[in-house]
Amino acid sequence: MRMVVVAVLVALVVPSSGPAAPATGSAATGSAASGSAATRSSATGSAGPGRDAGFVALRDVDPGIAEDVRYAGTRNFTGGVVDGYAEPVCLLTRPAARALRRAQRDLLRRGYGLKVYDCYRPQRAVDRFVRWAAEPDDPAAKAEFYPDVDKGRLIPEGYIAERSGHSRGATVDVTLVWPVGGREVDMGTPFDFFGPPSHTDSGAVSEAARANRRLLRGVLGGAGFVNLREEWWHFTLRSEPFPDTYFDFPVSVASVRP
Repeated sequence: MRMVVVAVLVALVVPSSGPAAPATGSAATGSAASGSAATRSSATGSAGPGRDAGFVALRDVDPGIAEDVRYAGTRNFTGGVVDGYAEPVCLLTRPAARALRRAQRDLLRRGYGLKVYDCYRPQRAVDRFVRWAAEPDDPAAKAEFYPDVDKGRLIPEGYIAERSGHSRGATVDVTLVWPVGGREVDMGTPFDFFGPPSHTDSGAVSEAARANRRLLRGVLGGAGFVNLREEWWHFTLRSEPFPDTYFDFPVSVASVRP
């Protein structure tokens, strides 16, 4: 997906001083906007920085939504735990978590459920993606995540960028699962596959996968989310509470607890 690349400032939260520029998207980092920043915190040890901003752990809102936070482990395109992911937990602003709960309840009535791959993403993780893009190829990662894209083109073509909508706390990467057993539904490509087949309306995947993508987009759209058309898994709450603010506290339960 394509994103607007902007400079990284040094602060925890810097309110916007003007209107945000039009946003595009990035397959690796999510939609972005310029006009404000919340990046590297110079202070550490603050109690519950996410809680102060109204973030919650998704499991506290709906424990039935499966979580497979890929950047907290090694099954991701970097091949390692990504900076800022202290725990494999989904954190979101409370309105986004509640909207995801509504979508989950709708899907359960249809015989499906949700699994999240990524939720809030600290700025330091996005910075790590940018550094990774300049590192030599790992053949295994290339084969799985970007077989048809040269790594040197990931930033110029917008797959990796310096800002992510995930850092605003109301964007999720999510898929469908069967409630019994939790097996993932066929969506045509893996999560974080860089390339046109991941576009939500791509004709390069099976009709069954296209139908599953339409179902996911329809149900999440009904709950207030907007899909990024270049990534079938990527959804942002339409009425996100921090459209111009990027956060950098670590992904951990402690970040949202008193």
